[in-house]
Amino acid sequence: MSALNKIVIASRESRLAMWQAVHVQGRLAELNPGAEVVILGMTTKGDQILDRPLAEIGGKGLFIKELEVAMQEGRAHLAVHSMKDVPMTMPEGFALEAISARENPRDAFVSNNYNGLDELPAGAVVGTSSLRREAILRAKYPQLVIKSLRGNLDTRLKKLDAGEYDAIILAAAGLIRLGLKDRIKTILTPEQSLPAPGQGALGIEIVAGDAAMAAVVAPLNDPETAHCVRAERAFSRALGGSCQVPLGGYAIIDNGQLWLRGFVATPDGQEMLAGEVRGNPADDEALGLQLAADLRARGVEAILQKLGLCR
Repeated sequence: MSALNKIVIASRESRLAMWQAVHVQGRLAELNPGAEVVILGMTTKGDQILDRPLAEIGGKGLFIKELEVAMQEGRAHLAVHSMKDVPMTMPEGFALEAISARENPRDAFVSNNYNGLDELPAGAVVGTSSLRREAILRAKYPQLVIKSLRGNLDTRLKKLDAGEYDAIILAAAGLIRLGLKDRIKTILTPEQSLPAPGQGALGIEIVAGDAAMAAVVAPLNDPETAHCVRAERAFSRALGGSCQVPLGGYAIIDNGQLWLRGFVATPDGQEMLAGEVRGNPADDEALGLQLAADLRARGVEAILQKLGLCR
């Protein structure tokens, strides 16, 4: 039971971000029946700048900076994030205190005219905001035209419906959470499109050292999801994954073992190096580092140097 009378959640104002905040609001209200749990909606730079790829304007941190300022100033106690939008290295003074149970972490193929990637004709235009997805598509489907797709989920779907794209690739989790599962033509397997680190999971960020708030959010943590996401993020962090590197990292608990798969590629998909590792879930971050070291031993540095980002 929290001693706090009021708990304020900072959230972006997109429909999906608000769904996530409301979901956490409900959980916290159940766990803290004496407290008022409210949401502080905010617009971030990542939401405002839609005409350029994230890689060009500063990366994932653009979605969380304003929320962190609100926590620093005492206007909010915690922030709710899609884990795939959280930078791999947390800013000083903040802590990722809980990672909640994962929704479907895979990528979804969305189209009004086609049922899957293999049905798309040469020259078909596919939209994605992700360098990871772009690299996968260019490697496996060089005959397709890949175009940048920014904006919130509803904006992206409107662009598809307006005929700007023949298909778009989105995270399945967002569509499912917003009741848009019927828009999904097919959910891509990890073999077709290895998910991004943290995809489908929600993270709860607080000011580091806030013991009272750490206790409040602790019940929201899902240990299995947390182990998987920590392994994915450690792998990504070791290879510069917050610096807009086309990288996939996906872990599951398989027969009691954590099974982590990962890859790094050039944006054109011409070069790609992949690997996997298995081990004790308790060794999550060590397994992520082990996979990164394996790719390094096999020459991934050459790909990272070509990217010329944050190295």
